[in-house]
Amino acid sequence: MQVFNVIQGDSPIVLGQPHGGTHVPDAIAARFNVTGGGLADTDWHIARLYNGLQPGATVVASNVHRYVIDANRDPAGVSLYPGQNTTTLVPLTDFDGQAIWTKGQEPSVDEIEARRVAYHAPYHNALQAELERVRAKHGVAILFDCHSIRSNIPFLFEGELPIFNTGTNQGTTCAPEIETAVDTIAQSSGMGAVLNGRFKGGWTTRHYGQPDSGIHAIQMEISQRAYMHETPPWAWDDARAAVSRPHLQKMLETLNNLALSGVIFPEGSKQ
Repeated sequence: MQVFNVIQGDSPIVLGQPHGGTHVPDAIAARFNVTGGGLADTDWHIARLYNGLQPGATVVASNVHRYVIDANRDPAGVSLYPGQNTTTLVPLTDFDGQAIWTKGQEPSVDEIEARRVAYHAPYHNALQAELERVRAKHGVAILFDCHSIRSNIPFLFEGELPIFNTGTNQGTTCAPEIETAVDTIAQSSGMGAVLNGRFKGGWTTRHYGQPDSGIHAIQMEISQRAYMHETPPWAWDDARAAVSRPHLQKMLETLNNLALSGVIFPEGSKQ
């Protein structure tokens, strides 16, 4: 089993997909309880949702499930949202706050480090390499980090999420033109949108988003009701996806054109 897949493209856009994988090694799966074995917190169908929306986009996708190790968490274990409920580098609970491991089978500190080396680091080495390759070709690279989540999770947030949840860590991870372009499309969709709400961008967005270096990052957390059914067996819904996909496509097309225009080149760089 490959830890990750890479599809190399020739555009300035890189699609990160850290949570779409469902692979769990047998020895780890045997230690899950019934809740953990359900893999409920998967970013279901995320590759299908974005497939074909931006020809030429590079895709870096993890195949390993987030319950094994979360590729969108700080490898040092630092919380993304201090003081708020969230899950850790290797989660002990699901998004509903329910334990996912059989009692006494939780991973040790040494095991977490071994998983970081085996799964987290290779994914991010690949993502870093692709961002650098794209930046070398175009002068800039835009990481569009693709996520999805159930619309109602009281353990993590109150009420129902809007469809489009854009995160830029308060505008620090990308040029303002990128943030504005994506948020404008999201807000005008009529489907519900928020900028830097409950989800401000995970570790991936915050780590790679360095506009002054020519690498921009933005996270899109889309509510799963936009394209699927939010209960097992987590089925894809063609009718719902047909409504939401054009808006995602417009976002990616706009960012691609913005990058090619030279507007977001780092100051002093050669176009």
